Amino acid sequence: MKSPLFRRIAVLSLFGVCLIATTIGAQQFTTSASTDGDTARLVCKMIERSHINQEKIDDRISQSLFTRYLEDLDPNKLYFLKTDVDSWKGRQNELDDKLKNGDISFAKEVFTRYLELVEQQTDHAQELIDQEFDFTVDEEITVDPDVVDWGTAEERAERWRKRIKYELLDLKLEDNTLEEAREQLHRRYRTIAKNLKLTDEHEITEMYLSALTRSFDPHSSYMSPQTLEDFQINMRLSLEGIGAQLRYDDGFTVVAEVVKGGAADKDKRLKAGDKIVAVGQEEGDMVDIVEMKLKDVVRLIRGPSGTKVRLKVKKAEGGEPAVYEMVRQKIELNEQEVKGEILDLEDRIGRPTKVGLINIPSFYRDFAGAQNGDRDFKSTEKDVRKVLADFEKQGGVDAVVIDLRNNGGGALSEAIGVSGLFIKQGPVVQVKEIDGTVRSHDDENSDVAYDGPLVVICNRLSASASEIFAGVIVDYNRGIVVGDYTTHGKGTVQNVMPVADPLFRFRLFQAEDRGALKLTIQQFYRVNGDSTQNRGVRSDIVLPSRIDHMDLGESFLDNALEFDRIERAKGVYNAGLTSGPIVDELQKSSKERIAGSDEFAKLKAQIDRLVERKNRKSVSLNEEVLGAERELEEETDEIFPTIEGDSTSGGDDENEEEKSVFPDTFYNDEVLEITSDYVSLLRQMKIVQGR
Repeated sequence: MKSPLFRRIAVLSLFGVCLIATTIGAQQFTTSASTDGDTARLVCKMIERSHINQEKIDDRISQSLFTRYLEDLDPNKLYFLKTDVDSWKGRQNELDDKLKNGDISFAKEVFTRYLELVEQQTDHAQELIDQEFDFTVDEEITVDPDVVDWGTAEERAERWRKRIKYELLDLKLEDNTLEEAREQLHRRYRTIAKNLKLTDEHEITEMYLSALTRSFDPHSSYMSPQTLEDFQINMRLSLEGIGAQLRYDDGFTVVAEVVKGGAADKDKRLKAGDKIVAVGQEEGDMVDIVEMKLKDVVRLIRGPSGTKVRLKVKKAEGGEPAVYEMVRQKIELNEQEVKGEILDLEDRIGRPTKVGLINIPSFYRDFAGAQNGDRDFKSTEKDVRKVLADFEKQGGVDAVVIDLRNNGGGALSEAIGVSGLFIKQGPVVQVKEIDGTVRSHDDENSDVAYDGPLVVICNRLSASASEIFAGVIVDYNRGIVVGDYTTHGKGTVQNVMPVADPLFRFRLFQAEDRGALKLTIQQFYRVNGDSTQNRGVRSDIVLPSRIDHMDLGESFLDNALEFDRIERAKGVYNAGLTSGPIVDELQKSSKERIAGSDEFAKLKAQIDRLVERKNRKSVSLNEEVLGAERELEEETDEIFPTIEGDSTSGGDDENEEEKSVFPDTFYNDEVLEITSDYVSLLRQMKIVQGR
């Protein structure tokens, strides 16, 4: 079933949103399954000692762990029976004591049962797919998992019948024939079963311990050594390998895309659609990877820059398999780095304003590179500074627009550094420690990279480090914030620490690599004293948005910390670039434009339907009824190929270099109108001079 119907949007969309204070270096994967119990025991000690709540792992946490683990495995209640759950309930108060003693047998017992049921139910699904369904019958399927409980075998069978019927109908309404829909579903359920069978004990431990950490707050988690490596790649925006994006397709590893500038791109032989069936290092036998988990395949292919890897490849067009030898190299993940461009609004919206656009997808930092003294280590602050300098080289701009939409956060140090590019010396964020001590993190660099009009765009997916930056701009009256009603509302700081006995935490070498614990250890506050927790940073000018009406944000997450306040920081000054009257005037002009816009009117209708769908508990399985609903949605959906305001939408897919940082959409154009109004108003008030 499609996830928007059967999972909470917030859980799917916000996985991995974090603010990181520090991180740790790469480690070798030496953990064995026998050490998982010791890992669990150490994780328990670290949580009780270091989590911001200073709460013990007791019966309340044990009950939460019990519920969360089962729901993580079976969120839509399609596999476990009520008898299964009832048989385990008698132990729900014992899990805390067992974990502290390194006993994770419950996690493996439940997962073993889960695998049995998945195999059983996917086999049943294959039979259902080939059955005849009457799509003229008036019946509905429940789409809200919160209103159902684990049921009897008969109730589960009925849920599966409706599930398969819905999925067939869904595919039919996408212009597939019934036979094509059946083949797609057969393939889908084969893949589900195969992937789950490949789950190893470390992954079970990771799921179980993360269910434990999320019983304290939604942003703490346990990372296995493999997951930690992926996390570090995302933070440093680089990896070492051949430069190919891979996907799993019915047991085969298939090349989805060849990354420009990587080893495979330079080699020219590997193409999208090719199947990799075996991998070998420079010496030794090749490893058959058919039916192997994709992440394990990736780890075979990755390796130190300059080393060789051999790939046995079946070409998409057919023919005999060939072996390609390639030299691994460092690959920059440029799609996630800061990008900038200058727009002449005379060409775009007919207004004489020159605007510098900067898109910041995340607040990344290569910690290891910085610690090693690498001059060119990846840093958001460094990249934003370069873009601003480039704007100046091109003759300067009338205003700068910084796009933080969908930016889920990143490194605390980078949020402070980027904020410092736009203010003089002063506090940027206040941080409260476990013991209640509050300290201010200041911008200690008096140099200002840009001091002109500033517009910041945010949405409900702008979180953590993004909220620190947006809060600084508001609290210093440095600029205006435009977008959704408020940001995500995450006001906590996570620290990534290696799982180890405290006596050995700081030793250079450890016998085992047990992964890392990403733990909430601090709360952060704006310089005005407000937490961003739950409430976020409110926009000065709110634009209509579908995201704004979804259940997205910290307040929708389980176990989120509460909003609170502390004293205002000392040293905050008024930059004088915004005020109540300025915001009022900008709001008025924007509302008038939106009221007269056909595009925003259609968006309003679409939002109304979204709200209606969001509140539904069930969906029709009658083809005529569901088809009519889909047609109504598509009337306006065609002008919204992606979520309005998504800074990555638009552009020329065939030529990445020509993609605009700020695509030509009606939503983005309204942001530019507001920016031009802002510049004009500041000039009229003689707050800034014209270029």
